[in-house]
Amino acid sequence: QVQLVESGGGLVQPGGSLRLSCAASGSISSINVMGWYRQAPGKQRELVATITRGGSTNYVDSVKGRFTISRDNAKNTVYLQMNSLKPEDTAVYYCNADIVASGSYWSAGFWGQGTQVTVSS
Repeated sequence: QVQLVESGGGLVQPGGSLRLSCAASGSISSINVMGWYRQAPGKQRELVATITRGGSTNYVDSVKGRFTISRDNAKNTVYLQMNSLKPEDTAVYYCNADIVASGSYWSAGFWGQGTQVTVSS
């Protein structure tokens, strides 16, 4: 059984910072792309950032220059450092990973349970 567990959300003032973490556990052979998505109330879930196993990154325009995605392959963990936070960054943030489970030939997408980020004064 593969699981993704997120941590690090919370309440922060505008201009503040938060660091999200997402650790994958279980019977894992390898992890390809890992990423972060977010969903604000009344809106569709949107991609925030992705990172390949080799470290190539991609960001949605609205977070470029403020957010940094990174990963530790040895720990099967992905991080999202969020700086200069704005009220419009308020959302539930979800971790996603493309994982090849042990004994499987194919990868599958897995989601974390989500962590709330609220940016408010």
